[in-house]
Order: sequence, then C-alpha cells, then structure tokens
Amino acid sequence: MTTGRPTVVIGAGIVGVSTAIWLRRSGVPVTLVDRGAPGQGTSYGNAGVIANCSMVPVTTPGLIRKGPKLALDPNFPLFVRWSYLPRLLPWLVKYLGHANDADTRRIAGGLTQIVGDATDQHHALSDGTRAQDWIVNSDYTFAYADRAAFEADDYVWDLRHEAGFDPVLVEGFAVTEYEPNLGPAVGCLAVMKDHGFVRDPGGYVAALAEEFLSLGGVWHQADVKGFSFSGDKVSAVETSTGPLACADVVLATGVWSKSLMKQLGLTIPLETERGYHIVFEGATGGPSVPMMVAAGKFVATPMAAGLRCAGVVEFGGLEAGPSAAPLALLRRQVRKAFPNLKAGEEVEWQGHRPAPSDSLPLIGQVGRTGVYVGFGHHHIGLTGGPKTGRLLAQMMTGQTPNMDMTPFDPARFAG
Repeated sequence: MTTGRPTVVIGAGIVGVSTAIWLRRSGVPVTLVDRGAPGQGTSYGNAGVIANCSMVPVTTPGLIRKGPKLALDPNFPLFVRWSYLPRLLPWLVKYLGHANDADTRRIAGGLTQIVGDATDQHHALSDGTRAQDWIVNSDYTFAYADRAAFEADDYVWDLRHEAGFDPVLVEGFAVTEYEPNLGPAVGCLAVMKDHGFVRDPGGYVAALAEEFLSLGGVWHQADVKGFSFSGDKVSAVETSTGPLACADVVLATGVWSKSLMKQLGLTIPLETERGYHIVFEGATGGPSVPMMVAAGKFVATPMAAGLRCAGVVEFGGLEAGPSAAPLALLRRQVRKAFPNLKAGEEVEWQGHRPAPSDSLPLIGQVGRTGVYVGFGHHHIGLTGGPKTGRLLAQMMTGQTPNMDMTPFDPARFAG
C-alpha cells in the first residue's frame, strides 16, 4: 500500500461491497467499480435468507441416478435449455463427478466455514450502519408433507447435525399454530433457530455501499475490460472509461468473473445457474418467517415489498431471456403451499448464480499477481458474502484467517 494507489474492487454485489468495507475499516484506500449500481445484479435477486445451515451442496450421492428424471419432470424446479446442453456438458460432467459421499462431506466442510456463522458476520458488517435495519433475526423453517418426507432427507440433515445444526420438529396441529397460513399439503416443520433474513437484499447492499462511501471509499461506474501488469503484478484495471491504477485488485463479479480469469491464465469450470423469483407485492396469507417448502424446492420470505418466492433453477447460459415455464411452476407451488395468499402486482426477476463445478467459492490470490478473487458462491452468495469479504480483507492486509483457506484456493483449477 506504499504506492499510494488504491485497491480496486471489481463488483458491487454483496461480496465486493463487503470486501470494500472491511478494507476501508483497515485503512486501505479503495475504489469500487461496477457497470451497474450497487446491489442491483445477482445480489438483488435471491430468497434473502441468512442461511447458516445451508452448507450441504446439491451434488449429494444419488444425484447422477436421479438427475435425468428430474430434468424431464415438468413439475420439478430444474429446467434445461436443451440447445445449450452441448456447451453445458463439460461442466456438467465435472459437477456430477462430485455427487458421492466423500466429496459431499469435503465440500460441506468447506461451506460450513463460509456460512456457519453467517448471522454473526452480517451483524459484524452492518451493525451501527445505515444497513442494519434491513436485517431481521428469525427462524428458518423447512416445510415437509409429513415426518416421512422429512426423514427422506436424512442424509442432508445428518450432515447438518455434524456441523452443529439441529432442527426443532413441529407436527400435527402445532404446524398451523406455528404458521397459520400454511395449506394442508404441509404436515411437518423442521425449524432452525438463530438464523435471519434481509428484508430487501438490493436495498441492503445499496445501503452497505453508502456506508463504504461514508468511510472514504470511492465509487467508479464503468465496465471492466481487463488488467494491465508491471512484470507479474497487476498495475491497473482497464475499464470503459480508461485505466484505473491500482495497488491490487479484488475480482467479485460472480459468473462474469470467468472471462477475466482467463486473462490470468485460469479457465474456471463455472456455469450460470439461472435463478427466478417472484415478489407478490403487499401480500397477505404468506409465512411470517423464511420457509423452504421442500416439495416445491422454493423459499418464501416476507420482505419489505411483499412475499418473495425464489428457488427455480435453469441452465441456459448468460444470453437467453427468461422462460415462462419456471415462473409458472413457481406460481403453482406457491399457491399449493399458501392457499390463502393474496397480493397486488406480481413482479418477476431472473438472474445468474455463479456455480463452480465443485460447489466451492474461489477465495484468495491468483498466484502472486495481486489479483484476489471472491466469487462462485452458488446458492450461498448473500449468506456468505460478508464472511468472504472479511477473509479477503484479512489476507490483503497481512493477517492470517483463522481457518483453512485451501478448499477455496483458485489454484485448484490450474493446469
């Protein structure tokens, strides 16, 4: 930092903004760069849950056997643009290669380090700032048809138990006492205590960006094109408005990081997992806390604008527009779970989650280039963003994180 040049953080989502704040709190000069406004990209569209217990990857044992059937089931929330399949296939082979017990346990162990204390990390980031009012401490509840359906998920719950997450089961008449707006399709709840949610993820990240500015950070709106180097060390970020000289760089642009990583000599097996949500504005008849409805594989969260329901997955690349079928399925599942739901306008959203083939985010420096990365959080970006930003700031200011960073090393994709 003796050069007088700032750290340039590329990406104004939850990871980038969190990193920028923690660096400013350590006295580092920081310029935050994005082509769009803070919090309006992938961080805008999600279920808003601070999901400490979401440390089990999708690639659990048996997925290879079940996957083709699920992809062809019009009532299962997994969609594939078949014209995109040839481009998807190399990544998909790598991804499914992790659907075994040993890899699942290894990945879950890594993810637990990122999300296991997420509620505390969000508070450490936002308490005392203009963003703190967006956070609500709450239960996070998993809704099942009955006890048998809950027990069918025993592999996932056993892994959560080993990580220290045990639910309180609610059954029978107690289900409607806990949540009166549930329909008869739900007969068992697994309630996770000590979680939380964000009432407006986009507003939350925007408020955190305002906090960054109040700490003396600099905002620069531009499209990033690449990097310039002095020897092997990054010296500038090339943007649509010209070069930004830098001491070092943080790359936190989600799935859009892939092309920039190629300039650093790394081809990352990273795909976009297109996610959908619907906000039922001014809704009544929905849940009072975030609820994962297991049968529909979606999460319903009460937010400032209304009830947000999210959770459909589609593989179709970065270029294709939204599909009608995922949104139609989501509406059907929502009405089934919450038959008394009433709302005004229904606002649809579709965005891009960054999915590495091994379900672990990339966090750390690329070689000795001075380029640090924080992307690839799959379903846990909002949850794990503050912890990721804190870890990056520690690494960049000469501190040693109090955890094993090896699972997240970008070099695992070298060669």
